[in-house]
This record gives sequence, structure tokens and C-alpha cells, in this order.
Amino acid sequence: MTTRWLNEDEQRTWRAFLAATRHVQETLDRQLQRDAGMPHAYYEILVRLSEAPERTLRMSELASRAGSSQSRLSHAVARLEERGWVRRERCPADGRGLFAVLTDDGYAALAEAAPGHVEEVRRTLFDVLEPGQVAALEAICAAIGSSSDGTHGGGSAKSVGRRS
Repeated sequence: MTTRWLNEDEQRTWRAFLAATRHVQETLDRQLQRDAGMPHAYYEILVRLSEAPERTLRMSELASRAGSSQSRLSHAVARLEERGWVRRERCPADGRGLFAVLTDDGYAALAEAAPGHVEEVRRTLFDVLEPGQVAALEAICAAIGSSSDGTHGGGSAKSVGRRS
């Protein structure tokens, strides 16, 4: 098997992509930690639950939607339970599965964090792009996302109940 090495243009693009995604993720994480006392991963879990029917998802489905391993998600949900933002419930249909349920306090925490998060998403990503670049970025991300297994879904920058 022959290695298909990156050419100079591809190498520059790859490194620019890594730097950009790292910058966006780190900036959003810092903002949420500073303003809401939660890491971006916790915010993503709250968002996914807020968008689910009855604010409830099976833990395995939540892990998939949040782009997390089940063990990492379980640890995060335990921390969110300690804050009173999420609770776990047994699945009545099979008794083995667990549901994660967003509590009213969790929804309130999300609603309070969302405006600052959305503003940071706008400032960090959209304000630095021209409209044509936004459309190109969407198309690029869709192409990359459709080449994967599709378990992670769309982006993680969301406000309560809608994409930002």
C-alpha cells in the first residue's frame, strides 16, 4: 500500500484547519467556563437534551448526538446530576437502559448560558467571514460530515432549541 502524502497546499490547508478548529473550540470552552461555569461538553449535552422530546434521551443516543464515548458521557452526566441539571431514569421498556432527563434547573442554566455562547460563536466564527465564506464553510462541513459515519450530527454551537 502506497502512502498518499499531502502536498504543500494540502499540508497548509490541513494545518490551517487544525488551528482554526482548535481556536474555535478553545475560545468557546473558555467563554462557557468563565460565564456559565461549565465546559463546552456539558453545554452540548444540555443542548441535545433540550432539543429532545420531553427533554429526554437514552444515554447511548445522547452519547452519539453529543459526539462522545459512552464512558465520557456517563462521567459528564454524573457531574450534571450533582448540579441538579440532569437526572437519570431507568428505561421502563427494558429495565437495563438509562435515560438522561434535562431538569428545569438544567434548562434554566442552559437558557442563561445560551446568549453569551451564541454571541461568542458569532464573534469567533461568523463575524470574521464574508457571506460567501459562510456558505462555503457550510458546504465544506457538510461534505466532511457526510463522509463520516454520521453519528455526530451537526455542529455544537446552539442556543436553547435552535442552531446559532
